[in-house]
Amino acid sequence: MIGVLGAGVMGEALFSGLLASGWEAADIVVTDRRESRQAELTEKYGVRAVSNAEAAEVADTLVLVVKPQDVADLLEEISPAVRPSTLVVSLCAGITTSFIEERLPAGTAVVRVMPNTPALVAAGMAALAAGRHASREQVATAKGLLEAVGEALVVPEKYLDAVTALSGTGPAYLFYVVEAMIDGGVLLGLPRDIAAELAVQTMYGSAKLLRETNQHPTRLREQVTSPGGTTAAAIRQLEDHRVRAAFMTAIEAARDRSRELAAGS
Repeated sequence: MIGVLGAGVMGEALFSGLLASGWEAADIVVTDRRESRQAELTEKYGVRAVSNAEAAEVADTLVLVVKPQDVADLLEEISPAVRPSTLVVSLCAGITTSFIEERLPAGTAVVRVMPNTPALVAAGMAALAAGRHASREQVATAKGLLEAVGEALVVPEKYLDAVTALSGTGPAYLFYVVEAMIDGGVLLGLPRDIAAELAVQTMYGSAKLLRETNQHPTRLREQVTSPGGTTAAAIRQLEDHRVRAAFMTAIEAARDRSRELAAGS
């Protein structure tokens, strides 16, 4: 039995992915503060909506998918019901395994995960890190859950703030770029719907090319960049405006914010 505590966007993406991969609705319980949301999920998926404490009582694996500022209260609520064999999987940005372990019964196995929103279309990228008491088998269990909605990778926990900044926040960077490309197309006179279709498919195809050829992005970029051509002129402008440096600075800022969240700021 798995309990998903917090049925927001990511929580719903996870249990809907589990259902699509063959899990039975009877083996999943979910929680949400809103009764209307509970009713909606039960009707849509057939899963059972329960309280946080009841989920902790009946589930072998608890997946925490709440806002970082709500984690402490949630852990206080479920701690009395967490059993020695329970696996706790946290998808809460910036919250360390030690923070969770200190608020649950001694020896509780905790795995920290940084997912991203492409999990909504089963194309997510998640990184997992084991807490002090999580066994290899329990880490493998957590990894299997995330693989229901995309790819998953096990890393040391010290990397997770950087992972948050790169892949966790990464979809927003790409959406931002696509927005700019669409606006650029409109500036040049294209209807917005045509500009959007061109930009979105270009982003999708480029990502697929990068993934399937396994070539370095620099090499693929160079293949498009003819001497004295249109791409060379465009890249020069991006370099003149320090776009590469801006992205690196943005990723660093996201890493720093993840650290602040972990510190309770």
